[in-house]
Parts: sequence; C-alpha cells; structure tokens
Amino acid sequence: MDTTAPQFGTTQKVPTERLCLDHLNPRLFGQSAPSTEEEIIAHLYRSAELNELLQSISTNGYLDIEPLVVMKDPGNGDLIVLEGNRRLATLRLLREPELVNKIRASEKLRIKIPSVENESIRATFDRISVYLVASRERARAFLGFKHINGPAKWDAYAKARFAAEWYRAEQSNGVNLEDIAQAIGDRHDTIKRMVSAIYVLEQASREGAFDVKDRNTTKFYFSHLYTALARSQYMNYLGLDSTWAGYDPKPNPVPIEKLGKLRKILIWIYGSKKEDLLPVVQKQNPDIKRLGEVISNAQGHHILEVWGDLNTAYKSVEPVDQQFTSSLIRARDNIREAAGSLRAYDGRDKSLLDIAED
Repeated sequence: MDTTAPQFGTTQKVPTERLCLDHLNPRLFGQSAPSTEEEIIAHLYRSAELNELLQSISTNGYLDIEPLVVMKDPGNGDLIVLEGNRRLATLRLLREPELVNKIRASEKLRIKIPSVENESIRATFDRISVYLVASRERARAFLGFKHINGPAKWDAYAKARFAAEWYRAEQSNGVNLEDIAQAIGDRHDTIKRMVSAIYVLEQASREGAFDVKDRNTTKFYFSHLYTALARSQYMNYLGLDSTWAGYDPKPNPVPIEKLGKLRKILIWIYGSKKEDLLPVVQKQNPDIKRLGEVISNAQGHHILEVWGDLNTAYKSVEPVDQQFTSSLIRARDNIREAAGSLRAYDGRDKSLLDIAED
C-alpha cells in the first residue's frame, strides 16, 4: 500500500483503500458515529441514487475531475472523505465483492453490481485525486456553499444538521448564524429557521417526546417543521416567543411544560409507527397553515384530538364566507369537468337532465 501522505492544501492521487467514509456525513440521516460501513453504504444507496453512479462509473470509468476533500483521521492516519462519500461508496462497491455480500446479509439490501470486464476502466478505480484539509472546520465554507446553495444540494434536513454542527463548533469563537449564512451564500434567513427547528427536534428526542425514526412517513419532510415553527399559531401553542427564530438558537427552546404539545405537533406532522398513527399533514401547502388554524381554536383542536382528521377539524374553524368561496370554486370546477364529458351522454338517462336543470 502507498503510505505517502498528501500535504495540506494540495491535490494528489492516493490509493482508494486509504479512504474512509465519513460517519458524520450530513447525508446520513439518523445514523450515529458507531455505524458500520455496511450501514452507511446501504443508506447512501437507498437515499442518494448510487445506482446511477454505479452505471456511469462502470461504463465510463472513474472521471477524476474533481478531487475528494479529505482530512486525516487523528486515530489511525487514514483519510476521511468529507466531500465525495457517494463516489467513494460507489467505488468500494465496484472494487469489493465481499462488501456487497455483507450488505445483503446485514442490511437485507440486494445491490446489483454492473460487470466491468474492461481492465483500463477497472484501473481508474484504484487511485483517485484528493485535496487534504487540516480539519472539518477548514472545509465547512466550501461544503456549505456547494450543498446548501450550490450545484449539489443536500435535502433540507442534511443542510440544517450541517449548519447546526458548524454553529455549535464555532459559537465559542464568536461565529453566529449570520456569519455562516454569509459564508455559504444564504440571503433569506433560511439557515436560522432551519437550525432553530433542529434545536426543537433535538429537544424532542432528548426528552423522549418524539423520535424521527418513529415517523410514519417514508421520507422525512423537515421543511414541514421549520415552516410550521415560523407561523404564529405554532409559536403560541408551543410557548415560543414570537421573535425566537430571529435570534441565534439556544438549546431547549420549548418550555418543559409544553413538551406534550410539541409531541402532538410532531405526530400530527409525521405520524408514529409505534402508535400506528398516520400524519394529518399530507402536503405542506395548505395543510401546515390549516393545522395552525386548528390548534389555535379550542373547538377545532378538540375535534382533531378526538377524530384525528384535519379536514373535519378545519371545517369547524373555517369562516363561513371562506366555506362558501371554496364550495363555489369546487362547484365551478366540477361543472367544467362535466361539460367536458358531454359527448358521453347518449340521452337515455332522463334523470340526468333533471339534475342538470336543477
């Protein structure tokens, strides 16, 4: 094995086997530091479209255009990949047949690996370019810009976790979220809202109010939460100050006596597998708005708790004039649909004429 160490701030080729996946990669939703290599690769395969990379690299070879960003593992000197985990995971699957078998056994995931007969293509898998940085901190601005506002965007939850960890690590050095937002090109206070929601979610997990892994949805729609927490109805319900998200967040933002209500909000948004409860929020628009109006109304709140149906609860709080408007719009749309199907009427069913006249 080539043990030549790359120099800080330089790009050079290293053997692929020297590279390690990053257990703290923000893409690893729900993963913790002790996660196995098999768990990490299985997660990336399921969530980050590794299948497309497998097809591309097996056909064209590894295109060594953009170096992986790495740092030295302080424990053993290996190179941890901070940027490029999808590419490394794909190369490992192509190079290590035994890894594919381990993933099938431990993760119950069958990954079909394309056959690579061309030796010149296989040779591109063995040594790849890396750029060595001294620490995670030195890579944060680049990674944040690329994956939050740049060309290779993470999902909302990964973005928020990344920004939250950056903020916690640099807070003692006087770095605030405004500094982070400027470093990664955020101009709309989105980062503040997202990190504030991360603090709420972490508090719910610590206090046993809600576990993201218990959600009853396939995908975790993190934007539902930070959108809700920016609305006054949810702030009032959870005892949050109306300007709370405008400041840099602090741990445990929700008052302890409101944790029960926080649990209800999270289950209404995400459901619960353990309790066999489906979320009442199906779409961010308009359901987050409607749920906010329901929880701020005593009658609507009671109906939602008893029946668990957002539509029924919302009808009890929707203003009469708005109900009339909504009904009229639905009637217009239904009439247009019926008019578009007039050719299907053959005149036999006379009762339909009475209905139309009515």
